[in-house]
Amino acid sequence: MSELFESTILHVDMDAFFASVEEHDNPALKGKAVVVGAGVRGVVSAANYEARKFGIHAAMPVGRARRLAPHAIFVPPNMARYSEVSSHVMEIFHSVTPLVEPLSLDEAFLDVTGSKKLLGDGREIAQLIRSKVFASEGITCSVGIASNKFIAKLASGRCKPNGVLEIATERILEFLHPLPVSAIWGVGPKTNEELQKLGLRTVADIANTPRNTLIRALGQASGASLYELAWGRDYRDVIPEEVDKSISAAETFDTDIEDQEVILKEFLRLTEKATFRMRDKEMSARTISIKVRFADFKTISRSKTFPLALNGTQEVFDVVKQLFLSLKLDRARLRLVGVGLEGLTDGVDVPEQMEFGERDKGWREATAAIDRASARFGQGVVRPARLIDGETSFSTTD
Repeated sequence: MSELFESTILHVDMDAFFASVEEHDNPALKGKAVVVGAGVRGVVSAANYEARKFGIHAAMPVGRARRLAPHAIFVPPNMARYSEVSSHVMEIFHSVTPLVEPLSLDEAFLDVTGSKKLLGDGREIAQLIRSKVFASEGITCSVGIASNKFIAKLASGRCKPNGVLEIATERILEFLHPLPVSAIWGVGPKTNEELQKLGLRTVADIANTPRNTLIRALGQASGASLYELAWGRDYRDVIPEEVDKSISAAETFDTDIEDQEVILKEFLRLTEKATFRMRDKEMSARTISIKVRFADFKTISRSKTFPLALNGTQEVFDVVKQLFLSLKLDRARLRLVGVGLEGLTDGVDVPEQMEFGERDKGWREATAAIDRASARFGQGVVRPARLIDGETSFSTTD
């Protein structure tokens, strides 16, 4: 393919993002094994590279991580802080190109084809991004560079941490074919097992298997996709960021809880967390939902949709509380609760929602003041009184 028409795609991935933010904010953590995750039954959100040496990884139960590395430092997740850093990082990406496709808080694809005339080649742009991220946020990232998304993502994964790897088009097969089949997008445990049964262990093995054979074994979509990717062919464009469809927050209790006062306090804390994130994105929600998981792992959810969007912590919590009390749970033991905000719309200056009856004046002004304090000093600096031990209890008779 002529360089004139060849795309330059970057996959930028922060290095141990949550843990790196914690280390930046608390330099005493540097050089130590740091695990982001808390609670006896919580899961690991992130682990720095020192912690990974002991086999700790994301989604691992915190209890198991503590057994693997009892000396590690465990810190609770601070999603508001990570979202803040992520928004700054995404601003840096957008300063380079409008074609940014976020995959999560800490990684994104960038199509910089149109930026090369002004900013240099792919490697120069990658170094520019890395230097800006470090200067702005004090954390590092790794960048894969290729002519398509699939190869760029593989490249970033193989230059971590704090590296850059460019795979020229003529070197794609040399880079790709020795890799295990699990390196290909779409090859999970089940598909990997099927490929192993067929004697296909490397990407080269898949590439050298007739396309129709793969389709017969794995189905039309999966077989055809694996064949194309095995030859390094990925025709997907970088799709610029879409508007968030929902925002949610959930918590797994250390022990099963049946006390409705404790449960409602947790619902309030989660509502505060989710609505702060929503307002930070200058959005409001028309649908409020809750999720509860029982001790036996049965999970149920309830939701309510309104003609006017909501954005205030208190008014959203009024709905959350009503939804929970409507379940009429009598001493049911819960292991997880969650709050969801859906039907998101742009803007936080929404009309007052009048369907709840009379409510105290000043909630909107108080919420705005709390948000300003949180933006300056960190979320949680101002808390509802009912989230402080020993303060006002909830009425469960509404």
